[in-house]
Amino acid sequence: MNNSPITGKDRIMTIDIIRGFALFGIFLVNMPAFHSPIFMKSRYGQGMEYSGVDYWLDVLFALFVEMKFFTIFSFLFGLGFYIFMNRAEEKGLKCKALYLRRIFALLLFGLIHVVALWFGDILHTYAIAGVFLLFFYNRKLKTILIWAFSLLVVLNLLFALNLFIPREIITEMEESTAGGFAGSLEKYVEVYQQAGYLEWVSYRLGTEVGFVAVNLIPASIPVFAMFLCGLAAGKAGLFHHVSSHLAFIKRIRLITLLISIPLIAVLALLKMDILDFGVKQLYAVQLFKSLTGTSLCFLYIMLQKETWQKRLRSLGYAGQMALTNYLMQTIVSIVFFVGLGFYGNVSLLTGSILCILIFALQMLYSTYWLKHYRFGPFEWLWRSITYMRFQQLKQPEEVPLNQNQNTPI
Repeated sequence: MNNSPITGKDRIMTIDIIRGFALFGIFLVNMPAFHSPIFMKSRYGQGMEYSGVDYWLDVLFALFVEMKFFTIFSFLFGLGFYIFMNRAEEKGLKCKALYLRRIFALLLFGLIHVVALWFGDILHTYAIAGVFLLFFYNRKLKTILIWAFSLLVVLNLLFALNLFIPREIITEMEESTAGGFAGSLEKYVEVYQQAGYLEWVSYRLGTEVGFVAVNLIPASIPVFAMFLCGLAAGKAGLFHHVSSHLAFIKRIRLITLLISIPLIAVLALLKMDILDFGVKQLYAVQLFKSLTGTSLCFLYIMLQKETWQKRLRSLGYAGQMALTNYLMQTIVSIVFFVGLGFYGNVSLLTGSILCILIFALQMLYSTYWLKHYRFGPFEWLWRSITYMRFQQLKQPEEVPLNQNQNTPI
């Protein structure tokens, strides 16, 4: 953030840098699920067990990464919704019809992604939750914020309810399902390691996709809450008239920092089994991950500074091609771990190093691509479906890369 108003192109780059930052964090969180059976373990209320360097890396992720970056991404989606609708209105376009086509295209991407590639898709959730943003576009700022924080309170209350279940009852339930869990886990890993593509997809339809569908509503609560926060930021002009909101930005930065410190401290003690509430530790950790996910989300967003923009320009270009890079992360990871037979044989540290290398290549590729083209490949397809005509893909001649005027949505 800076003391002067952000110009059109600078505002776009600022938002895209935040989006690129969030995209990297999401990839770090997703990477273990690409190479290890986290899905099946989570279905049975089990966590991954790590030792050595992986143990401390897992603690670090829990404190500063997990549930912190999808919230930023969701916030930016809500902000992007406001920018999209506002610009469409200024141009005299049918903004609701355009937006619904945009959401429908996103839903198609998400359904193909979750069925053909990976259970962790977020696009279908964004598409379905995103429809309800239309009911809030013309609402007052206060109303939007009340809904947003009410949903966040409801979410964390749901997590907190798990803390009222005595550990002994949970232990008995886990012991009664231990045989089923062991067999399911063995089958799951075997399919991921040995099955052909069609058999793998067929198995996933019965094992993963149905579970994802059942959990759509609870998964949508934090997403929609952050959508509303982003929409509120757009309506307040937080990223448009920064100088007018500088005091507010500094205040939010300080408040979220002060809130985050004790929450992170408790989460660290829980994660390292130093603190024990007498309940299943996984549930307590989940609650404090959620709480820190909200506070650190706003802190990370408010830490943006103009002086960082030139240094983080490549990160901004990766964010500008967020849809393409998000889908390519899945494709590359599935091909490498499942297709080449590395699934189940990769440590958390190795997976994280691969994540950093892949994302670094994505930043380089995004920078190169946007020198020649206006949009990423999937962004181009998304916009073409939205406007029901093929968009110009080739970059106009003699347009500097830092003046690309793509809409940050």
